[in-house]
Amino acid sequence: MPPKIYVTGIGIISAIGLNVAENFNSLKTLKHGIGKLENFETVHSQTLPCGEIKLNNSQLAEILDISISPDFSRTALLGMIAAREALSNTGLTGSEKLNMGVISATTVGGMDRTEMLCRSITHENRNFIISHVCGDSTEKIADFLDITGFASTISTACSSSINSIMSGAEMIKNNLLDHVIAGGTDTLSKFTLNGFNSLMILDKNHNRPFDKQRNGLNLGEGAAFVVLESEDAVKGREDKILCELTGYANANDAFHQTASSDNGEGAFLAMSNAIEKSSLTVEDIDFINAHGTGTINNDLTEAIAIRRLFGEHDPLFSSTKPFTGHTLGAAGAIEAVFSILSLRNNMIFPNLNFSESMEEMPVTPVTKLMENVIIRNVLSNSFGFGGNDSSLIFSAV
Repeated sequence: MPPKIYVTGIGIISAIGLNVAENFNSLKTLKHGIGKLENFETVHSQTLPCGEIKLNNSQLAEILDISISPDFSRTALLGMIAAREALSNTGLTGSEKLNMGVISATTVGGMDRTEMLCRSITHENRNFIISHVCGDSTEKIADFLDITGFASTISTACSSSINSIMSGAEMIKNNLLDHVIAGGTDTLSKFTLNGFNSLMILDKNHNRPFDKQRNGLNLGEGAAFVVLESEDAVKGREDKILCELTGYANANDAFHQTASSDNGEGAFLAMSNAIEKSSLTVEDIDFINAHGTGTINNDLTEAIAIRRLFGEHDPLFSSTKPFTGHTLGAAGAIEAVFSILSLRNNMIFPNLNFSESMEEMPVTPVTKLMENVIIRNVLSNSFGFGGNDSSLIFSAV
């Protein structure tokens, strides 16, 4: 029987809260974080709503109690906040850090600092280049938490942070580490805003996943991490166990650079393989935290994949992206935290802004807060460009 992997800590910062408690309260009270941009100047600030954290970098540094310097990207600062919270929940002390690793994910890395170089490069701002690489934010997180054993960075577009959690699970299962802080962090930047706008998949209004009138996504920023531990590592600390990570899988349909395949092949394989790995059946899945970006292609193909796998009896599902926006490399980890909150509290957070089913695949997400729902197993999806699709399954203990 394969060794069990437990989640003992979660941490998050997003447009709807600076920590787990604030995010949970916003989800329960249906308080979204989509609005006009305030932290950087762009010609799109009034026309393209985003899920922005309304703190500048100096204020983020104050939360961390560190001195701000140009070599700290916003991506790193957000990741440090979320990772610290996740670790603080576990009850782990310094002695465990010898066999602890950090696996972080990001898509834009330090782009928020690098794009300041577009107009001029001087001796004084050369350190911005150092913070550009995706691995820099991981190193900053590991240094901040004094973790020297192992650090790795994953960048697979919007499935990045689910893949970092999967990678952490594999490290534990192969006895390479006992404890892994895994997740992801990404920040808003002109690069991503202009890039997604050029793809013509940004909605000028609040996004509407799985709705007939959906017209694109809203970008967001944030970070989230979970602490994974082996079965032996949690002995004596069983009270810290939040849930078990029972299944996970990654698939790639290699259909198109940005679009999902028409039959949802990658999503179907990711979900079905995760269920198989967990030794569960489709009937055991009580809720799906869907990727649900609000784009024409993604929502339809994800719905097709769900119908292919589960048949006419769709499980309860919803997308939380109308709360936070699409946080790119952080999305999978943010929604993993939301999935764990659903599991722990027997609660399903609604798919905001939904009014009418898609004609091509008439599925209906949860549209109102559901409480006192028996949830044993949650399937959480995160799909990336190029068909890099991943799914996790969290189970109650």
